Amino acid sequence: MSRKDIFHDIVRRALEKDGWIITHDPLYIELTDIEAQIDLGAERLIAAERNNQTIAVEIKSFIRGSNFSEFHTAVGQFMNYRFTLRKVEPDRILYLAIPSDTYETFFQKETIRQMCQEYNLKLIIYKITLEEITQWIN
Repeated sequence: MSRKDIFHDIVRRALEKDGWIITHDPLYIELTDIEAQIDLGAERLIAAERNNQTIAVEIKSFIRGSNFSEFHTAVGQFMNYRFTLRKVEPDRILYLAIPSDTYETFFQKETIRQMCQEYNLKLIIYKITLEEITQWIN
């Protein structure tokens, strides 16, 4: 079992505050020849449609030395997890959860914004101190 991100519990509580039910902690994905675990799986009832919306969330803290190095690792994980998730749960949407201060600085760099768009990264921006989600970026 891999180690939880330092902000794992903060993101979990933020999702719950936002109306999500945590269904998996972690979410195990198993193909015939490979296994993966994404930090969280969650669902929320969409009243107008009378069905559930399901998501998977990979949490990143960006507290180590190089934000670009952490971004590189996060994008690699995201792409691999999205590929495996599509094989077993194609309706579940994968998000990368990042702290608001990192989003407001590093993720505003033009090259990083272009990469996020190119890779079709879906982001959850969370405020550490408030334990709240401040933005969903599709």
